[in-house]
Amino acid sequence: MNLSAAIQEKVKGLLPDLMGIEFTDVTPDKVVAKLPVRKDLCTVGDNLHGGAIMAFADTLGAVAAILNMPPNSRTTTIESKTNFIGGAAAGTSVIGESVPVHKGRTTVVCQTTIRSEAGKLVALVTQTQLVIASNPAP
Repeated sequence: MNLSAAIQEKVKGLLPDLMGIEFTDVTPDKVVAKLPVRKDLCTVGDNLHGGAIMAFADTLGAVAAILNMPPNSRTTTIESKTNFIGGAAAGTSVIGESVPVHKGRTTVVCQTTIRSEAGKLVALVTQTQLVIASNPAP
């Protein structure tokens, strides 16, 4: 099983699965996924909701952080900043790409771009993931 399929299986039944996130390219240096813009993820004006954009980006950044942490570590988002640039209409899809720009011992910082299928920038997200080390066995 490739890494994209393994991550897809790991999120089954969780928010990323509920949203319809499809991982297409997953490596420690880049996480790429597609999100269909369904009407139930939109605002009244049939554009992708900002919260859905943030949840999509947070998911990709978390996966990128997980792939760059020591084994048995956990992560949680401690900071996230989103610049909303453009909209994405219902019935289309957006593509997210998350790249770790800092892979530290205690934090991983990721920059995620969300683009329309046509390549138009929808959002730019920078987030910091805290690396929580596992407790050593007694």
